[in-house]
Amino acid sequence: MLDQMILGRYVPIDSYIHRLDPRMKIVFVFIMMIVIFMANSITTYGILLVMILVILYLSNLKLSFLIGGLKPILLLLAFTFLMHVFLTKGGQNLFSYGIIDIDSNGIIQGLFISMRFVLIIFLTTIMTLTTSPISLTDAIESLLNPLKKLKVPVHEFALMMSIALRFIPTLMDELTKVMRAQMSRGSDMTSGSFMSRLKAITPLLVPLFVSAFKRAEDLAIAMEVRGYRGDIGRTKYRKLDWQARDTWALITVIPITLAILYFRT
Repeated sequence: MLDQMILGRYVPIDSYIHRLDPRMKIVFVFIMMIVIFMANSITTYGILLVMILVILYLSNLKLSFLIGGLKPILLLLAFTFLMHVFLTKGGQNLFSYGIIDIDSNGIIQGLFISMRFVLIIFLTTIMTLTTSPISLTDAIESLLNPLKKLKVPVHEFALMMSIALRFIPTLMDELTKVMRAQMSRGSDMTSGSFMSRLKAITPLLVPLFVSAFKRAEDLAIAMEVRGYRGDIGRTKYRKLDWQARDTWALITVIPITLAILYFRT
């Protein structure tokens, strides 16, 4: 399951979404995350789902590939859904036994909240799949550039976020290798009680942390050898170029937002 984590990965193919300015993608995703929380009906969620499918088509990515990336968080989605099913009251009572009461509002809210998580994950995942870590770093630094006047270390902050995002799939791959190595030595992590599986997984943390610190040290040494000194006297090899297609792509936020507001219940 861990090897199916796609958040933070980059797929270097040619598509319309790949060619868009990374600053536009970040602003678009940020605005759409707010719009997603405005949705509260089947129609509004349908509009957002169609938007995701259109973006997915323009990015030349497969829906099955994106859905596969949801497997590592299925437990979180199931927990969120069940919490609303058992705790949210209102509407028609569907099931009642002892202290357990399941109402129609609970199921509806559980589905809607879970759908919000899925849509946000889809948006952010498409952004990382279609944008290289270097471009994301440059885009974040460019968007936060006004904060430099307040002595905020924007460049270092952007680099830190980019490295953290890039290390997510790397650490997941490393954890998968360690788990397979332990299982080949007879360690059972897939059967038994919850506590027994938790005890079997705990020894994985030591080699995982050792590997993470080793990678961080190697990265720090590589940056130091190359003379990295932060933003001091630093020039850019790649320059961001905002074009007309980026403006038009960002303008699409307006009709989507208006449609969500119109069809809200």
